[in-house]
Amino acid sequence: MYRCLVVPLALAGAVMLGGAAGCSSKTLERYQDAPVGAQNENPADLIRFPDGYSNVASKCDGPNRVYVAFKGDEVRAAVAVVGNDPRCTGAAR
Repeated sequence: MYRCLVVPLALAGAVMLGGAAGCSSKTLERYQDAPVGAQNENPADLIRFPDGYSNVASKCDGPNRVYVAFKGDEVRAAVAVVGNDPRCTGAAR
Protein backbone atom coordinates (compact mmCIF):
# COMPACT_ATOMS: atom_id res chain seq x y z
CA MET A 1 0.00 0.00 0.00
CA TYR A 2 2.81 2.42 0.87
CA ARG A 3 4.46 1.69 -2.46
CA CYS A 4 1.39 3.04 -4.25
CA LEU A 5 1.73 6.35 -2.38
CA VAL A 6 5.47 6.86 -2.89
CA VAL A 7 5.36 7.61 -6.62
CA PRO A 8 2.46 10.12 -6.50
CA LEU A 9 3.96 11.87 -3.47
CA ALA A 10 7.38 12.06 -5.16
CA LEU A 11 5.78 13.51 -8.28
CA ALA A 12 3.82 16.03 -6.25
CA GLY A 13 7.01 17.06 -4.42
CA ALA A 14 8.88 17.49 -7.70
CA VAL A 15 6.09 19.66 -9.11
CA MET A 16 6.05 21.82 -5.98
CA LEU A 17 9.84 22.28 -6.06
CA GLY A 18 9.70 23.17 -9.74
CA GLY A 19 6.99 25.72 -9.07
CA ALA A 20 8.95 27.26 -6.21
CA ALA A 21 12.04 27.51 -8.37
CA GLY A 22 9.98 29.36 -10.98
CA CYS A 23 9.11 32.09 -8.47
CA SER A 24 12.21 34.21 -8.70
CA SER A 25 12.86 37.89 -8.25
CA LYS A 26 13.79 38.30 -11.94
CA THR A 27 11.05 40.87 -12.42
CA LEU A 28 12.51 42.92 -9.56
CA GLU A 29 16.06 42.97 -10.94
CA ARG A 30 17.00 46.22 -12.61
CA TYR A 31 19.09 45.92 -15.75
CA GLN A 32 20.78 42.63 -14.89
CA ASP A 33 20.58 41.15 -18.39
CA ALA A 34 22.27 43.65 -20.72
CA PRO A 35 24.37 46.81 -20.69
CA VAL A 36 22.33 50.02 -20.49
CA GLY A 37 22.91 53.03 -22.72
CA ALA A 38 21.13 56.39 -22.55
CA GLN A 39 18.06 56.55 -20.33
CA ASN A 40 15.00 58.75 -20.68
CA GLU A 41 14.10 59.49 -17.05
CA ASN A 42 11.67 62.31 -17.89
CA PRO A 43 8.13 62.05 -16.46
CA ALA A 44 5.43 60.32 -18.47
CA ASP A 45 1.89 61.47 -19.18
CA LEU A 46 -0.61 59.19 -17.42
CA ILE A 47 -4.08 58.21 -18.57
CA ARG A 48 -5.98 56.69 -15.65
CA PHE A 49 -9.04 54.57 -16.35
CA PRO A 50 -11.72 53.35 -13.93
CA ASP A 51 -11.03 50.21 -11.93
CA GLY A 52 -10.87 47.10 -14.03
CA TYR A 53 -9.32 48.81 -17.05
CA SER A 54 -5.65 49.19 -17.91
CA ASN A 55 -3.96 52.51 -17.16
CA VAL A 56 -1.72 53.95 -19.87
CA ALA A 57 1.52 55.92 -19.66
CA SER A 58 3.08 57.69 -22.62
CA LYS A 59 6.12 59.82 -23.24
CA CYS A 60 8.22 61.13 -26.08
CA ASP A 61 11.44 59.40 -26.95
CA GLY A 62 13.06 61.38 -29.73
CA PRO A 63 10.45 61.97 -32.44
CA ASN A 64 8.41 58.95 -31.30
CA ARG A 65 5.71 58.61 -28.65
CA VAL A 66 5.80 55.40 -26.62
CA TYR A 67 2.63 54.06 -24.95
CA VAL A 68 2.69 51.37 -22.23
CA ALA A 69 -0.41 49.80 -20.68
CA PHE A 70 -0.22 47.60 -17.59
CA LYS A 71 -3.07 45.49 -16.26
CA GLY A 72 -3.10 45.71 -12.49
CA ASP A 73 0.05 44.38 -10.83
CA GLU A 74 0.84 41.98 -13.68
CA VAL A 75 4.48 41.73 -14.78
CA ARG A 76 3.60 42.14 -18.44
CA ALA A 77 2.49 45.14 -20.46
CA ALA A 78 1.32 46.17 -23.91
CA VAL A 79 3.67 48.55 -25.72
CA ALA A 80 2.97 50.71 -28.78
CA VAL A 81 5.25 53.21 -30.53
CA VAL A 82 3.87 56.01 -32.71
CA GLY A 83 6.61 57.23 -35.02
CA ASN A 84 7.06 60.93 -35.76
CA ASP A 85 4.37 62.08 -33.34
CA PRO A 86 3.81 65.83 -33.87
CA ARG A 87 3.75 66.38 -30.09
CA CYS A 88 7.36 65.17 -29.84
CA THR A 89 10.09 67.65 -30.72
CA GLY A 90 12.76 65.13 -31.73
CA ALA A 91 14.63 65.47 -28.45
CA ALA A 92 13.65 63.33 -25.49
CA ARG A 93 11.43 65.41 -23.28
